[in-house]
Amino acid sequence: MNLVIVESPAKAKTINKYLGSNFKVLASFGHVRDLPSKDGSVRPAEDFAMDWEVDSDSKKRMKDIADAAKGVEMLYLATDPDREGEAISWHVQEILKNTKGLAGTPVKRVVFNEITKSAVLEAIANPRDVDQELVDAYLARRALDYLVGFTLSPVLWRKLPGARSAGRVQSVALRLICERELDIEAFRAREYWSVDVDLTTPSGEPFTAALTELDGRKLDKFDLADEAAAKAAVAAIEARDFSVATVESKPARRNPAPPFTTSTLQQEASRKLGFSASRTMRIAQKLYEGMEVDGETVGLITYMRTDGVQLAGEAIAGARTLIARDYGDRYVPPQPRIYKTKAKNAQEAHEAIRPTDLHRLPAQVTRQLSEEQLKLYDLIWKRTVASQMESAQFERTVADIKAPDGNVMLRARGSVLTFPGFLALYQEGLDDSEDSDADRRLPALASGDAVNRHAVKPEQHFTEPPPRFTEASLVRRMEELGIGRPSTYASILDVLRDRSYVKMDRNRFVPEDKGRLVTAFLESFFRRYVEYDFTAQMEEKLDEISAGKIEWKSVLREFWGDFSNAIEGTAELRVTQVLEAINEILGPHIFPAPEGGGDPRACPSCSAGRLSLKLGKFGAFIGCSNYPECKFTRQLGTNGDGANGDANSTKVLGESDGDEISLRGGRFGQYLQRGEAKDGVKPSRVSIPKDLPADTIDLEKAVALLALPREVGMHPETGKPILAGVGRYGPYIHHEKKYVNLPTSDEVFTIGINRAVDMLAAERPGRQASSSVIKALGDHPADGKPVNVMKGRFGPYVTHNKVNATLPRDSDPEEFTLEAAIPLLEAKASQPKKGKARAAPKAKAAAPKKAKAKKPAAKKPAATKATKPAAKAK
Repeated sequence: MNLVIVESPAKAKTINKYLGSNFKVLASFGHVRDLPSKDGSVRPAEDFAMDWEVDSDSKKRMKDIADAAKGVEMLYLATDPDREGEAISWHVQEILKNTKGLAGTPVKRVVFNEITKSAVLEAIANPRDVDQELVDAYLARRALDYLVGFTLSPVLWRKLPGARSAGRVQSVALRLICERELDIEAFRAREYWSVDVDLTTPSGEPFTAALTELDGRKLDKFDLADEAAAKAAVAAIEARDFSVATVESKPARRNPAPPFTTSTLQQEASRKLGFSASRTMRIAQKLYEGMEVDGETVGLITYMRTDGVQLAGEAIAGARTLIARDYGDRYVPPQPRIYKTKAKNAQEAHEAIRPTDLHRLPAQVTRQLSEEQLKLYDLIWKRTVASQMESAQFERTVADIKAPDGNVMLRARGSVLTFPGFLALYQEGLDDSEDSDADRRLPALASGDAVNRHAVKPEQHFTEPPPRFTEASLVRRMEELGIGRPSTYASILDVLRDRSYVKMDRNRFVPEDKGRLVTAFLESFFRRYVEYDFTAQMEEKLDEISAGKIEWKSVLREFWGDFSNAIEGTAELRVTQVLEAINEILGPHIFPAPEGGGDPRACPSCSAGRLSLKLGKFGAFIGCSNYPECKFTRQLGTNGDGANGDANSTKVLGESDGDEISLRGGRFGQYLQRGEAKDGVKPSRVSIPKDLPADTIDLEKAVALLALPREVGMHPETGKPILAGVGRYGPYIHHEKKYVNLPTSDEVFTIGINRAVDMLAAERPGRQASSSVIKALGDHPADGKPVNVMKGRFGPYVTHNKVNATLPRDSDPEEFTLEAAIPLLEAKASQPKKGKARAAPKAKAAAPKKAKAKKPAAKKPAATKATKPAAKAK
């Protein structure tokens, strides 16, 4: 008997079917140990000694693995074929060695880039030892991330209250987002004009040309800077006749994009399918580990964490055969296409992401895959096949049309697709002007042909600021800079969201003030460690460790010497110095220039004081230097529209029933207020619901919010009112003791009695009424009991065997998978049970009560003791 260890139960299930009765396959469920989350787990003073901790769940699994390993002929470590996979194999081997669980059993490492029977059997036939150089690279990366996180984060907490933590790579990604936002804020739109002319040939065929030369001079983009210049150009055109001066046609080719790497798959899935990076990787993981197809469990794609773009020889041959069969020999290029990556620091250790069998068409697995799995498989299949197809061919035509005096020239462009090539199957989702050229055809034109002028159309334009990053464009930029590795992109983006350093607006990253403060702090006092080149060079060193070129601890020593000195240099740093440095960097954001001009840092309340960034128990805010004489405050990131309750920075929406309705800012966010306090009575206030942007609230909606709860009507059975309102946990309807959540805050104002009654009837009585099954994920591999995604009062959660775990913030409950649920449930189950911890003291307290019951006289001293505080107070 042989034992094989893999990461996931799904992978174990697939491989077990390939290997036969002489093999047993067990899953480690990912990493089996990690550095404890406490100071001292990595000790630079002891030559970077590292402590490892096995959690309770992993202990159980490792015991099962150790028990199964007794007496086996061979232990095969078959974890994923990358640095993390090598690390898991190493950890398993080390734990078994330390616990004497191997007992002389030989251990071998096997890797396969795809989970197919042939690939698995070939790997088993050609095992190797654990690659210590890959393990060393993992250890170096893990130690670096730990040292940065556990050394730099406390500095942040002390010097910048409200900041959560800093990460080695995440901080650099956050800097990219924040710098783009500064560029957007500093951008000033510039006006320019263009002029197009509608023309026809003598035979009446229409086409359009653009003005390119005026007064015998070639026009630059901003030469027509205003309407007056544009009108002068129009007049010059209308005063002349035109004829064709030259016509030039050239053939052009467009080559297909290479097959997918991790980052390009995430980018294309974002552009074409709207998937987040983490969602893409979850789906790809399932396709890689295996699906039931035609009665057989088989991996549908190759390993999905790679930066290589090359394809195996058999994959290229299979693609060329398929292309010739389905499209014809003309679509097969004379020579196979060989790709090399252009990404900085690419390792090219693995193939590109491709289907394991190109002859397994997407249409053939429609029934076996979910909708999102099919979409991603179809995308990978098309990209792979298209990468081996013939180039698309165009004929590009440029016609110059001049006035007789040569002072005005127009240019017409056209592009005709003469052979589709790979475009017959797939077109990359890029912002590419070539795509629009392909359907613009010019009529037959010859030099000397007269043309008829028709409408002359000037058009005003304004330059636009650089766009905010999407997940796709941020991943692409990180890859270009050499920041991060294929396996880290999705987690980096998730960490930034989870720490509330960024938010998403129309699928684009917008830095939160908290994130901008952290970035400004790091740029001011730890600039080297958020520089793009420094981070990329560190990635290069980690790759050199993998290649055996440098020793891993030497990299740590070099890094730690400089980094620890930088940390020590902040020991005497005062918070006021931190705030001034941030004031300088974030000046345009914190202190926007007044519309009427003037000093942006002048206090609008007392005029004498200057505004500056300040820190309070509820985070950062803008305050006046004349405090406490002047109590002007403003929330960070606002321009006076709703501040921390100060009248000078309150936005008045209007009047209702003689009261002033205002939008204000407070410690816990923006709120609405009716009037002012009178005779000690506080004014009516209401918080603004999270799904109602403050800038969309007008007087009418503000009055409606302040009037909540609203009576929807009387329940037909009880005759008692049904109320709609917005509470601590969002919008709701309420009848007697039953509450039901509403989908949006807008529905509080629109829901009618019939829908309200139906919603109340659909919910079961009691506090758990709002819990219902959103999706059944299947049975847990450990005990066969069901795992479900539930709708809860506080949001969606996953449940199994009385263990409940909240879904991550950006997760889609409808698309959550069993593989994603298991780690969440395990982490939740490993947490200490709070109820049991509280029960013990109660049991111990019972004995003294009985003792007191035997001595009634003990009541008097108790009364005496109760009076002592009062006596002292006197």
